[in-house]
Parts: sequence; structure tokens; C-alpha cells
Amino acid sequence: MERYFEFDRLGTNWETELLAGCTTFITMAYIVFVNPSILRDAGMPVAGVFAATCISAAFGTILMGAFARYPIALAPGMGLNAYFTYTVVKGMGVPWETALGAVFLSGIAFLILTLAGVRQWIMAAIPRELYAAVSAGIGLFIAFIGLRNAGIVKTDPATMVTMGNLRDPNTALAVFGILTIAALQAWNVRAAILGGILATTAVGTLFGLVHWQPQSYHWTEISGTMFHLNIRGAMGLGLLEIVFVFLFVDFFDNVGTLMAVSKKAGLIGPDGKIPRVTSILLTDAAATIAGSLAGTTTVTSYIECAAGVAAGGRSGVTSIVTGVLFILTLFAAPLIGAVPAAATAPALIVVGGLMMSALAEIAWDDVCSAFPAFLTLITIPLTFSIANGLACGIISYVIIHLARGRGKQVPVAAYVLAFLLIIRFVYIGSKS
Repeated sequence: MERYFEFDRLGTNWETELLAGCTTFITMAYIVFVNPSILRDAGMPVAGVFAATCISAAFGTILMGAFARYPIALAPGMGLNAYFTYTVVKGMGVPWETALGAVFLSGIAFLILTLAGVRQWIMAAIPRELYAAVSAGIGLFIAFIGLRNAGIVKTDPATMVTMGNLRDPNTALAVFGILTIAALQAWNVRAAILGGILATTAVGTLFGLVHWQPQSYHWTEISGTMFHLNIRGAMGLGLLEIVFVFLFVDFFDNVGTLMAVSKKAGLIGPDGKIPRVTSILLTDAAATIAGSLAGTTTVTSYIECAAGVAAGGRSGVTSIVTGVLFILTLFAAPLIGAVPAAATAPALIVVGGLMMSALAEIAWDDVCSAFPAFLTLITIPLTFSIANGLACGIISYVIIHLARGRGKQVPVAAYVLAFLLIIRFVYIGSKS
């Protein structure tokens, strides 16, 4: 097993991988509670969605670890579940069973495009300069999410965002968590992130800030959503737009996450390519198909797995551990609720800071590389979308290289991709 997972080459061991898997899980475990709360508004049974979330996350993450051998975790995507509920089901009046059928069709499209080499071709078209920018941009993105969840920043009608109330007990608890993790990292403690989360949870419990109520539950309640999708209804012409949105957003969110995590883990080869990328993309497609059959929205890579990478995770064992914990969540759901947002938010903030190191690899003295990287970096957190940030970076990269007379340095695939992305932005604008 150590040879299969390349422990020697990656410089890892069982203890580190187990710790990293636990860290990834506890950082993204919130999805098993947030996803059902969103899909409930679409009329889906909460208990069934809870089970579907755990099972789809376990399936995709374990497959990613065993087949693709990467420390990447998958689960139902947060942005896509909101689109599913509030735009497709509530806004367009599409039954949730039919919308699940659209998710299934997007997964099939993923699979076909991967087997045909189209997704790999698109990835090869992305300039190497943008890999580092995406990594850092996602770092800002998850750090911003962490700051918001911690209450350190909040919305403001005049300035958009402002400082939160640091005297709020939960915000103060989050600040304690940030400083605890940072201090442990300063002492080179490998379990700094996980230790900080557990320490913050313990302190929160001590001061009465952790509120959770155990509830009875059985995993067989997944029958409320499993195999309830309506594929025939989803094949109607009017739903092709929905299938496309699921396909597009998931693809670019996955590419962005894949680039960021691979960069952080040092898994990108000397040629700038990601090894076994086809296996990664096939896993992603299979997870989305399985998720739609189980009864949940598009399954995608989670940037929170960067927390496990920061904890030392380098091989697929990290993902397998995370996936197994998702399975166990079916039987220990109440315990997961004991970890408050004030304990997980600090992990996102610290990991976001660690991902800033990628910026050193950008040639900031070359505008042709620097400006597209900057646009990617800034638009990811400000538009709350990895896909939008990557699209802005690719389009500007092509245009600036053409303006500078360096058009021949740009791959043909990048031109095609930039053209399609411009059409996408025009289409989005027409719908606004």
C-alpha cells in the first residue's frame, strides 16, 4: 500500500495521512448540515438529503483517494445547491426530481467530455501563470469565508464590508482559535489546525458557547431521495440551460480547486502538468452521477481539503480517511454538530494565509502575466466564484498577449476557451 500511494516519493507516512484526513473532514463536515438546510427549501426531505450528502461525499472522496490517489475531498457544492434550490426549483418552478435529473445529465456529460479528452484539453490551455493566481485567489476566498463565518467581518450598506463586533463571544472564540492555530504552527506542530479546532471547541464548550441537541436518525431514511430523479423530464429542451450551468460551474470550480490543492501539495510535475488528471476528472464525474442518484446536487471538489494538505496530507490515503469519516457520520451525526463555526472558521483563515505563498511564483514585472494573475486573484473572492475568477484571468491573458504582439505564445485552445468564456459573460449579462 505504501508503494501504491508513493509514500517515499511524497515524503509522508501513515500518521501524517490519518491526521490530514481527520483535519480535512472536520473542516468540511459542516456540509452535512448546511446542504440539507438549503435543499429543504426545494421541498426535499431533510433526512434523505442528509444521508445522500454523507454517502455521496464518502463515495467521491474514497474514489478520489483509491483511484486517483490525491488528497482531494468531494461533497455537494455549496454554490450549486443554492442555484438548484432558489433558481431552478423555486425560481423556474421545476420539480426537484426533474432538477436532479439535470444534475445526472451534467454528470454524464462530464464523463463523456473526460473520456473524449476535452476536459484535459481545456486544462492544458490554462496558462501556468494562472495556476499560482488561482491558488492564491482561492486562499483569499476561503479566508474571507472564514472571516465572515467568524463574525470578524460583516456586511455594511455603506462600505459593503466592515469590522464585526469583536466583543461578541463567538467572534472572540474564533479569534482565540486563529491565534491558537498560528501559535502551534509557529512551533512547527504538524497537528496545528486540527489541534486548534479541537481546542477552540473545548473552550467554547467550557464557556457555554457550543449548543447542540442530539437527535434520533437512521441512514435508511435516504429512501426519501434515492432514485427519485426524473431523467426523462430533464431531457426537455428548456432544461438544457440548467444542465449547462451545472456542467460549466462544476468544471471550473473543480479545475480551480485542483490547481490550488495540487500546487500547495507540490503534486504538479516539472512540466507543469498534473499527473493522473484523467483519473481525477473521471472521479469527479462519477461522484456527480452517484450524488444525483442518491438524491443531492452536483458533487464537486472542496477547497477545504487544503486544510488537510496544510496538515501534511500528500497521498490518496488522506482522502480515504476523510471518506470513511463521512460514512461514520451517518451513525454519529449529533457529535459532528458539536463543532461550532467559531472553531472551523479559524482553520479556513489560516489555510487561506498559507496559500498566499504561491504569489511569489508570478512574474510581477511582466504585465502580460501579472495583470491576468491579478484579475484572477481579486475576482475570485469579490465575485464569490472560482469560475468567474479563472474566466477573467483567461480572457485577459489572451487579449493582453494579442495587444503586446505575443499572440503566437498563446495556445490555440486558450483562444477557443476565451471566446467561449466571453459568450458566457454576455449570456450572464443578458439574464441579469
